[in-house]
Amino acid sequence: MLERRINPVGRAATAGIPRITLGGLRLAVLDLEQTANFMIDMVFPQRRANRPLYLTSANGEVLARCSTEPMTDQLFRAADLINADGQPLVTISRFKSRTPLPERVATTDLFHVVAHKAQAAGLTFYLLGADEAENAAAVACVRKQYPDLKIVGRCHGYLRGEALRAKVAEINALAPDYLWVSLGVPYEQAFVEEFTSALSNVGVIKTSGGLFNFLSGSRVRAPLWMQNAGLEWVWRIWLEPRRLFWRYLTTNPRALYLLLNRSRSADIDGTHNR
Repeated sequence: MLERRINPVGRAATAGIPRITLGGLRLAVLDLEQTANFMIDMVFPQRRANRPLYLTSANGEVLARCSTEPMTDQLFRAADLINADGQPLVTISRFKSRTPLPERVATTDLFHVVAHKAQAAGLTFYLLGADEAENAAAVACVRKQYPDLKIVGRCHGYLRGEALRAKVAEINALAPDYLWVSLGVPYEQAFVEEFTSALSNVGVIKTSGGLFNFLSGSRVRAPLWMQNAGLEWVWRIWLEPRRLFWRYLTTNPRALYLLLNRSRSADIDGTHNR
């Protein structure tokens, strides 16, 4: 897949969106509602591109990994739009940029705003990722919450080889307006890179991290005050200490360094400083 800065389709579709560089990545200066509206505008009343637009999200861990993992960095820079899914990024932007990020655009929140708008517009979803039980539970909860939302299909994220290629062909034939991919970083970004050319009938691909765990209810988000204070990572460590303690111990200091030393102010519009 072409890197975004030399991808004319992605450039044209997102040309009017201002961005700032935080921690080395260029992030969209959009709030939650604006991001959802952009996603709706790209497919309704008609598709605006002849290939799926690729949206992903970055937090402190992503910034740290992009600075040490060249392939992860390349995968993120291939995105058509990167949202800031981390309150510390929003906070630092207020000191480092003339045009700070208006708010955190958490994928878990974004999904519900887009679902509400898509339901009203008659747009379609496909949910790919997590294990079979988690995926099924997430879709069941979404259907209960949004009974008129058109979910044209779902699949767990453990297919490989020919089975995965066949599933991609099936998804493309279903032509969903939105493909939500929850495989974790950087696997979901690698999925987009490998299969974008085979998903020409899809409108927007949004990588989604652990979204399905929250949709199903198997994982509970941090209290709102912790989210607003940029302490959701503490909540996550408390829930999964063995898996996450060392990860955050190593990535948080690096992310803070990057935010303080590899950030700059806003572009005039979405066409500069590529």
